[in-house]
Amino acid sequence: MAVLGSGPAGFYTAYKVMQGIDNAKVDMYEYLPVPFGLVRYGVAPDHPEVKNCQDKFTEVASAPGFTFIGNINVGQDVALKSLTDRYDAIVFAYGASKDRKLKIPGEDQVNGIYSARDFVGWYNGLPEFSRLAPQLDLGDTAVVIGQGNVALDVARILLKDVDSLRSTDITDQALATLAKSKVKRVRVVGRRGPMQVSFTIKEVRELMKLPSVAFEPINRQLIPSNIPSLPRTAKRLTKLLMEGSTNQYTHVEKKWALNFLLSPVRFLSASSTTRSQLRSIEFARTKLIGSDPFDSAAQVEVTTDHQHISTPLAFRSIGYQSEALPGMSELGIHFDTKRGIITNDYYGRLLSLTHGAHIEEPLPGMYCAGWVKRGPAGVIANTMEDSFATAEAIIADWKDRAPFLGGGDGWDTLKMEVAAKGAHTVSWKDWLRIDAAEKARGKAVGKEREKFTNPHDMLNVLK
Repeated sequence: MAVLGSGPAGFYTAYKVMQGIDNAKVDMYEYLPVPFGLVRYGVAPDHPEVKNCQDKFTEVASAPGFTFIGNINVGQDVALKSLTDRYDAIVFAYGASKDRKLKIPGEDQVNGIYSARDFVGWYNGLPEFSRLAPQLDLGDTAVVIGQGNVALDVARILLKDVDSLRSTDITDQALATLAKSKVKRVRVVGRRGPMQVSFTIKEVRELMKLPSVAFEPINRQLIPSNIPSLPRTAKRLTKLLMEGSTNQYTHVEKKWALNFLLSPVRFLSASSTTRSQLRSIEFARTKLIGSDPFDSAAQVEVTTDHQHISTPLAFRSIGYQSEALPGMSELGIHFDTKRGIITNDYYGRLLSLTHGAHIEEPLPGMYCAGWVKRGPAGVIANTMEDSFATAEAIIADWKDRAPFLGGGDGWDTLKMEVAAKGAHTVSWKDWLRIDAAEKARGKAVGKEREKFTNPHDMLNVLK
C-alpha cells in the first residue's frame, strides 16, 4: 500500500491497516525531507503536548514492512500512474496545501495582509514560508478575520510574552520578529455571532488566561438569556466568554476582542500607489436570520451598514483548502474543486465520476483520509477517527476480496526509476539523523529543537 502524506491522516491509516492485515507492507511518500506534516508545521509551538502523537508515528515507522520515502513530490518526481502499476492500494492523505481567500478588493494588492496558514507555517519553520518576514512593528493593532482555532493561535502568538516561547521549537527568526512586535491589541472578527464560533473551549480559555492580557467584554445581547439550559458545550463556552479574562481590561496594555457580525468588504491602503501599506479594513455589518439567532447553525445576511477598523496588519483565517495532484484526472479520480476534497463514499473509497454528476462504483484500490477526504476541519483526534474509518474500509475490502490495483513490488522497484531522475530521497534512518541534528541545534540555545527551515540544510546533514 502506498500512502501519500506523512501527517496524522497518513500515519493513523497506516497504523490501522498494518494491525488489521497480516504482513501488510506500507510505503509512505512525503514531499518534504521530514515527516509529521501538520503536527510539525501546524501545531503551535506552545502546545507541545499535542505533538505527543509523533511517538506513536515513530513506533509505526519502526515496524517491519514500513518504508518512509521523503523528499519526493508525487506527480512530479514520480507519476501517479507509476504507483498504480506497483501497489495494491493507494491512500491519498496529503492534507490541505492552500488557504481559502476572501476574494475582496485589496486582498492581493495591499501590503500587510497575511494568510494565517502562511504565518503559522512561518513561525513553525515550514520551508515554503521561511522568507515571509511579517511586519509586526508598524502599529499596535492587528485584525484576524475568522474565528476558528487557527485564528486564536495567531492572536495568542501575537500577544504572548515572547520570552515564554524561547524554550519551544518556534524558529529563531520568528522569535526575533516577535521580540520587535508593536502589536498590543488583536481583534478576531467573524461574520456570525458568539453562538456560531468554530473555535474550541480549550483555545479560548488559554487566551483568557494569558498573563497581562485582557479580553474586551462582548455584547450581552448576543448571548441567550437561558444559559443554564444550553447544551453542555455551548453552555461552557458561553460562560467562559461572559466571565472574560482574569485581568481587568483597563489595567493592562495588551488586549484582545472577539468582534461579531462583521463581513469584510475591502482592504484600504494608505495611498493609491502600487503595493502600499494597509490602512484599514471596511466591514459590512451582518444580522442573524432565522427563527433562532442563537442556533449554532444560524446564518446571516449582510446589511447596508458599514464599519471601518484601522490597522496596518491583517490575517486571513477562513480555512484551508486541498488541491488535486497532477495525474489524478487521467486515472479517473474526481477532485471536487468547490469543496476541496477527493470525491469519496464517506468511508474513504474514491468514487469515479462520469456522465455528468452520476457517481459510479468505487475506484479499485483507491482511498483517501484526513482533510483531503472530508475537508479541513477538526483537531487531530478527529483526523484519527476519520483515518481509522478509511483503514477499516481497506481492511474490509481486502478480506472481502474486493477489486484492488494490480499490485507489485512498490518502492523496491520504483526507487530505480526515481533514482534515474536524480531525485535524492530520504529514508526513516535519514530522518532520525536530521531529527538528532535539530535537537542538538536547539540544545545549544536552550530550546527543545531548532528546526531547519531549508530542505538543502536538512539534506546537508546526510552528506
